Amino acid sequence: MSERDRDHFIKHVFPFLAPGTPFREGVDNVLRARTGGLIVVGFSDEVKKIVDGGLQIEAENTPAQLYELAKMDGAIILSQNGETILFANVQLVPDSKIHSNETGMRHRTAERVAKATGELVIAISERRHVITLYQGAHRYTLKEMGVILTKANQAIQTLEKYKAVLDQSITNLGALEFERLVTYQDVLQVLHRVEMVLRVKRELITYVHELGNEGRLITMQLNELLTNVEKEAFLLLKDYVNTEKTDASKAFHDLQVLSEKKSLNDETILRLLGTNEHEDHILSPRGYRLLHRIPRLPSAIIENIVDYFGTLDSFNPASLEDFDRVEGIGETRAKLVKEGLERVQEQMFIDRHI
Repeated sequence: MSERDRDHFIKHVFPFLAPGTPFREGVDNVLRARTGGLIVVGFSDEVKKIVDGGLQIEAENTPAQLYELAKMDGAIILSQNGETILFANVQLVPDSKIHSNETGMRHRTAERVAKATGELVIAISERRHVITLYQGAHRYTLKEMGVILTKANQAIQTLEKYKAVLDQSITNLGALEFERLVTYQDVLQVLHRVEMVLRVKRELITYVHELGNEGRLITMQLNELLTNVEKEAFLLLKDYVNTEKTDASKAFHDLQVLSEKKSLNDETILRLLGTNEHEDHILSPRGYRLLHRIPRLPSAIIENIVDYFGTLDSFNPASLEDFDRVEGIGETRAKLVKEGLERVQEQMFIDRHI
């Protein structure tokens, strides 16, 4: 399944077909009964052109109604919002020239109807015991609840491991920043791990949407694990992007978009940073990420510090008097910044792994 198909169904289909909704309960009932079924959501002009016969129902779409009507051989047609059953036992006659990759009659019809009308078509297989969604050129096979939960829990475990490795990489990078030993290779290593965390996150979001109400616990775990990850990644980019060629917001957006398609190599990430420097080139970060670790230090003051000093190498050894010259920093806040940096540095050195 392509990222494009997955994103389409996450946005447009899962919200009203997720477990816990009456519609999904009815579809699951049909699946468990092994009767099979074909359901079209929407009765547009395009659908009317390929409908032949059937019974007009005009009844509320309840799980029991859907289950009983699926016992007939023909398709069921629902209203656009899925709340009303309009027709049952309908024969669908899409153009046979429309290309289909499916082999079974029901699924081939479903795919052709979806392509011809653009409506959501649900094919419930009695033999394979799966639910397949079609809409336009998009296709998605729903998995059983137990399978999804198993995959989601495995993804959570994977995310925990990646997150631990990412956290350690960020700590190691911070220690190198204080020692003035950072190279692009060190930055690339962290960004590759950010990319892996974001890829697992996207996979988990698909499971969460597919689980519906059953995915609350997974959602809580996901939110807990990813607290501040995207913020850390954005601040890291602010520290190292070439501001003459790009900015952190664009670089972060491009990182997310490009990583959806494939794993990024070093050259691609360097281009996102707006540089073609050698990976061993010694760098001096601007210091956004480390300054944000100091409690009660407003973002506006952090911007003023970076604007005034330029880099971490300039303001880390600065005196209280030097900090006092920065706009918005008085004697009290200068002491807060100075002592805060010392505590952050000490903690980085304690926690780092060599």
